[in-house]
Amino acid sequence: MSHYDTIIIGAGMSGLAAGIRLAYYDQRVCILERHTTIGGLNSFYRLDGRNYDVGLHAVTNFTSKGARKGPLARLLRQLRFSWDDFCLSPQIGSTIAFPGISLRFNNNFEFLRSEVHRNFPGEKDNFARLAETVVEYDDLDERVARCSARTIVSDIIQDPLLVDMLFCPLMFYGSARENDMDFAQFSIMFRSIFMEGLARPWAGVRVILKNLVRRFKQLGGELRLRAGVQRMEVERDRVSRIILDDGTLIEGDRVLSSAGWFETMRMCADDRPSQPQAPEAGPGQLSFVESVSVLDSEPRELGCDRTIVFYNDSSNFHWRKPDELVDVRSGVICCPNNFAYDQPLGDGLVRITALANFDRWKHLPATAYQAAKRACNQKMVESAVRFIADFRPHIVATDTFTPTTIRRFTGHENGAVYGTPEKRWSGTTHLKNLFICGTDQGFVGIIGAMFSGIAMANRHLLMQRQDDRDAKP
Repeated sequence: MSHYDTIIIGAGMSGLAAGIRLAYYDQRVCILERHTTIGGLNSFYRLDGRNYDVGLHAVTNFTSKGARKGPLARLLRQLRFSWDDFCLSPQIGSTIAFPGISLRFNNNFEFLRSEVHRNFPGEKDNFARLAETVVEYDDLDERVARCSARTIVSDIIQDPLLVDMLFCPLMFYGSARENDMDFAQFSIMFRSIFMEGLARPWAGVRVILKNLVRRFKQLGGELRLRAGVQRMEVERDRVSRIILDDGTLIEGDRVLSSAGWFETMRMCADDRPSQPQAPEAGPGQLSFVESVSVLDSEPRELGCDRTIVFYNDSSNFHWRKPDELVDVRSGVICCPNNFAYDQPLGDGLVRITALANFDRWKHLPATAYQAAKRACNQKMVESAVRFIADFRPHIVATDTFTPTTIRRFTGHENGAVYGTPEKRWSGTTHLKNLFICGTDQGFVGIIGAMFSGIAMANRHLLMQRQDDRDAKP
């Protein structure tokens, strides 16, 4: 039976980053991945000779080369990568578009500030106060972390339209809670999108993933694909061994799971009595449909010059699980071509993301499912061209994925991209040697996921290993 210092469940961004961090300290680490490829929520695939990204619109937390502060700089130091290893190019410029009004922003926070002053002159001082509150927020203050961001922000910003416009991008890129966010999540996302910025590797998410896997293997780490976890055997408050789907048994001193809180708890064979849960403590409900259109031209040549457009066309911004298959009243339009690359991307691409209902998709028969994908793709494109130039005559190929696609390839309950609303910021569980990282620990996005893996590795797996050594006679 194979034995490791640490077993990591899931070869997504957080699992790979944690594996690298541990391997630097001579731990024998094995990463288990149920599927045939890496990446989890941020993966890639090839269809009809074209490469597609899953999940990635943009990398948040972007800072320029040479910056010493911020999550990206800290992450690169912890993983011992250079800035060039991720090949990031900054956005050209994005927009938040609501009926009759829009706010433009780029990777210079002062530009967004000027846009707020121009469109909401009465909120000038209030917006400055909000920015100060976000900057001064202590990430370790768990008393404030779970407070309602809607309540805190609405106490500072008086115009409800500006409140909705600020929440729209942050919720689409990181809120698991319907109609609200934890203030911790709001602060993280506000800083990462508005104060730091957006970027993307020219060749997409595969650049980051392949660099992570290459470094992990160079350090002696073991990556097992097609190695799903059937269950974890538990003895005396500890995971004693792991049984894979094919019956293989492996042992580890510690286990770090990036599979999600509820998904991880399902794997534990310890007869733990289930406790009644408040609705917000249950599995997440928010999932998406995403449409990808391949064009015969660069989007900018057609008049689509924005990097990302976060749009809403109803009187209020609604952030909740829709009753129908997809809610096209709001969404995200991303043009991956519109980053400041050194060379053209190649195919023109437009990606559209909208809220969706997992239960509605799950119960569709196969033939109805395919028809629903086509119909929803059409509705989403029709919705998008209200906010950007009409690119429909230039579409040469499309692909669409749904909440059931997300559920199949990530295992997340309800296809919930951002997991459960109730985050486990400490990363601990009821078992002494089982920890979680990734979305349900609390950090989202590509940089956030990697930072979660690193933070949990530092906090629990490296420290606990030293404690184990100190305890030996």
